[in-house]
Amino acid sequence: MPHICFEYSANLEELVDLSALAGALRSAALETGLFPEAGIRVRGLRADHVAIADGHPDNAFIDISIRLRAGRPQEAKAAAAAHVFEAARRFLGEVIARHPIALSLEMRDIDPELSPKLNTIRDHLKERR
Repeated sequence: MPHICFEYSANLEELVDLSALAGALRSAALETGLFPEAGIRVRGLRADHVAIADGHPDNAFIDISIRLRAGRPQEAKAAAAAHVFEAARRFLGEVIARHPIALSLEMRDIDPELSPKLNTIRDHLKERR
């Protein structure tokens, strides 16, 4: 795990390569050393109906949510959150410089007792290598 989900305002589709952003977030998560490769999942969800700040149609947002199983040290989670946020900020740098964008990130723990899992990706990764 983690599940990394980024919601974005629809007006960013013309400005940002969102598939590449997903790849950059995946790479940044892997670089932290906190998350196993087989558990990383990144997805982007378009928000078609938004009202941002003063309502100007150029206003945009990307909100990154990272959910992970509880049990990791707070310092490691804080460092990982900062690393992923900085990767997103760098990736979006040129767009942020030219357009009004709100970028945010939140990391939160998932209660393992309330979140059963099944993942065979790890097995297939071994076969691919």
